Amino acid sequence: MENFEFHNPTRIIFGKGILVLVGREARSFGSRCLLVTGKRSVRESGTYDIVRNSLEAEGIDVIDLSGIQSNPILSPVHRGIDMVKEKAIDFVLALGGGSVMDTAKAVAAGSLMEGGDIWDVFEGKRQIEKALPIVCIPTIAASGSEMNGFMVITNEKTGYKLAAGSPHVYPKLSFLAPELTFSVPPDYTAYGGVDAICHLLEPYFNGPDPFTPVQDDMAEGLIRNIMKATEGCLASPSDYNARSTLMWAATLALNGLTRAGVGEHPFPVHLIEHAISAIYGVAHGAGLGALLPGWMRWRARSHGPEKICQFGTRCLNVIDKAETVGCADRSAFVFSQWLSSVGCPSCLADLGITKEGHGKIAENVSKQAAIWGIEDMYSNRVILDVLSFCQLRPQE
Repeated sequence: MENFEFHNPTRIIFGKGILVLVGREARSFGSRCLLVTGKRSVRESGTYDIVRNSLEAEGIDVIDLSGIQSNPILSPVHRGIDMVKEKAIDFVLALGGGSVMDTAKAVAAGSLMEGGDIWDVFEGKRQIEKALPIVCIPTIAASGSEMNGFMVITNEKTGYKLAAGSPHVYPKLSFLAPELTFSVPPDYTAYGGVDAICHLLEPYFNGPDPFTPVQDDMAEGLIRNIMKATEGCLASPSDYNARSTLMWAATLALNGLTRAGVGEHPFPVHLIEHAISAIYGVAHGAGLGALLPGWMRWRARSHGPEKICQFGTRCLNVIDKAETVGCADRSAFVFSQWLSSVGCPSCLADLGITKEGHGKIAENVSKQAAIWGIEDMYSNRVILDVLSFCQLRPQE
């Protein structure tokens, strides 16, 4: 196990009926709040009114930044930064999915930057030195942004979707209310589960230390729970136990716990998917599903099949003790079957992407790979090789 330092500063309030507490608990952050929301759903469901009324009951002025789209773009971030400065905002509250939370984080950091642009952070040209306090209320179980210091934004002018991170953009407080996810459509419920699984698999497969039994067991346990909970949510959308399991597991999947001690590692599946969703506008979880089985088959050949086989035997009931490429391919096939069973793409063809698009994807990937310093590990040639494995569903 590698040396590590683990600290997560986010306070979590979890359960039923907790949204009435938002104003009381957020009051310590100030008296003026920028409330960041998506397009319609939180208003139509009445959730927006509950949160706003709770804030205003505590004397907190609310200024709206609404209309944030899936796969969030840079221009609303700039608009939010201007609003923060104009309205003397004290803290930022995100009510929505990962896109809303990522936008809120970028606004919170960008509004306190002296000179330059928040996009400079995403391009690796500068670091975040401070940010306004952030409060999150996720309405979908997926990104884990409610308990981590990461954010992803697309620059609509350049076409690049880039990730950035900082300890300063960890939320101070997050409310996890599983009932808010009852109305999430079946496809996005599945995409959220796949996103959370991929957050666990990235360090599980890519960590350099071969001896990480504690981390492996935690990741595998969470993956099994996410798979079962996703199935339960699809079978019965208002099943509180399934929804609460999925929400808490998705939060734990990227809060740093299972990564601690595995060693420094890349997030290659996310690296490639960011390019795909930037170019094709697909849902993030759908893009991850389309990549994961093929990437596993590529990984088994390029780095060895042992960990893929471990995943298959422990999480997918693959009965094969050989730890060979054949076992890894079988594991990828079984996982692709599960993806299909929950309505998620399991290859690029499912997204309508053809081999002719591989070059454009690989070119887009190169930007983030260079910023992360892994352009040699994931060169244009390697990306094209990975994409060739991901084009069609694995065969038994």
